[in-house]
Amino acid sequence: MALNAKSTQEFVPIKEVRNGVVVLKNGDLRAIVLANSTNLSLKSEDEQKATIFQFQSFLNTLDFPIQISVQSRKLDIRPYLALLEDRIKVQNEPLLKLQTKEYIEFIRNFTESVNIMTKNFFIVVPYTNIASFQKSSGLFAGLFSKKSSKEQKEAEHVDFEEKRSQLDERVSVIEQGLANCGIKSVELGSEEVVELFYKVFNPGELEGKIQLEQNQTETN
Repeated sequence: MALNAKSTQEFVPIKEVRNGVVVLKNGDLRAIVLANSTNLSLKSEDEQKATIFQFQSFLNTLDFPIQISVQSRKLDIRPYLALLEDRIKVQNEPLLKLQTKEYIEFIRNFTESVNIMTKNFFIVVPYTNIASFQKSSGLFAGLFSKKSSKEQKEAEHVDFEEKRSQLDERVSVIEQGLANCGIKSVELGSEEVVELFYKVFNPGELEGKIQLEQNQTETN
């Protein structure tokens, strides 16, 4: 009996990634914010309580839902080892060259025996244009308003920009609220979003972490 094989993409509710925004197949939008971590164990008891209280207050001020995703991944140490090997080639001091080689071997052996994990913290910010959905889902919606292909694309572009503007306001609220808690954050661009979802659906592959500093300098 022949089975109808379906690709993984058919089960993913993502239509496209446009200007850093995830567009779902139902028209909803999602923005993804990368946040750094804070080590509460290094803070005093009063600082811990203050941080927890600030974060609780931040969550209580939100009038829209969010999702917080914590991902643990095995750190890919190969780029770092390649950088060290390149430095050996330009190193003229024999002793430093030897020490660098020994250090590379130490790092390689250590990472093979111990799983070094990295944690990334993501906040998914949603936007659902309920008013637009209700307007377009009427009994006679679309029966008497046929548009040309060009007009349809222009209407879709305007609709996307309007929803994106509302989504950007929500992202600003999230980033400001996290900043008040002493947490740096940045919205992912298109390349970072695509990379993130690729790694989510390919968990067996080694990977490095997304650099917060690099994302802060990029524009969509």
